[in-house]
Amino acid sequence: MANREHLTLLKAGAVKWIEWRKKNPQIEPDLSAANLHGDNLRGAYLQGVNLRKVDLGNALLVRANLSGADLSSANLYKALLNEANLSTANFSVANLSGAILTQADLSHANLIGADLSQVDLRGAAIASANLIGTDLKGANLRDADLGAAKLMRANLSFANLIEANLIAADLSEASLYEAEILGAYLYKADLYKANLTKAHLSGAYLLRANLSEADLSQADLSWTNLRDANLAGANLRGTNLRGADIRGANLSGVNLQETIALKAGHRYHPNH
Repeated sequence: MANREHLTLLKAGAVKWIEWRKKNPQIEPDLSAANLHGDNLRGAYLQGVNLRKVDLGNALLVRANLSGADLSSANLYKALLNEANLSTANFSVANLSGAILTQADLSHANLIGADLSQVDLRGAAIASANLIGTDLKGANLRDADLGAAKLMRANLSFANLIEANLIAADLSEASLYEAEILGAYLYKADLYKANLTKAHLSGAYLLRANLSEADLSQADLSWTNLRDANLAGANLRGTNLRGADIRGANLSGVNLQETIALKAGHRYHPNH
């Protein structure tokens, strides 16, 4: 439970809270399970604070500093976290559905099992974050930086990943059903056994990506760069490969006769 003194100080305003923290750097604030629903905490300094199971639903946390904070099992439903510093924070099993996190810093954060459905993460820094099993259904990740992020078994169906950075990200067994991934950077990304059915990847950069045993049925891979990619055993039934560059790609076990428009933009040279 939250320390009543700490909670009173926080609700007294940002100035008093910051002054108290500066005077008492040895004290670790405890705001666990506190009811801060709808509170205005714009720019609040909550670095490293225990916020486990806190209710921050609809709270205003624009440009707040929550780096290193423990927000596991917290409720942040529809919270406003624009440009907030959330790096290395623990959001495991937290509810962030519908939250606004544009330009937020979530680098190296722990989001295992969190609910991030319908969140707005446009332009957010999520590099090297742990999103294993995270629900990102319908999330807006346009222009987000997810480089080297762990997204194994994550649900990204219907998500917007247009021009997102997913270089070296681990998306193995993730669901990207009907996701918008146009122009995204997936260099050396791991998409082993990923579900990309009906996904839109036109113009995506998939150089050396691992797509082995991935389901790409009815996906749009037109004008993608698939050079040296691993597509062994992938399902390409009804896949649009018009203009795709698949030189050097591993296509063992793949039936290219089932693809759409490959001949129109055929650039595959088995001897290269």
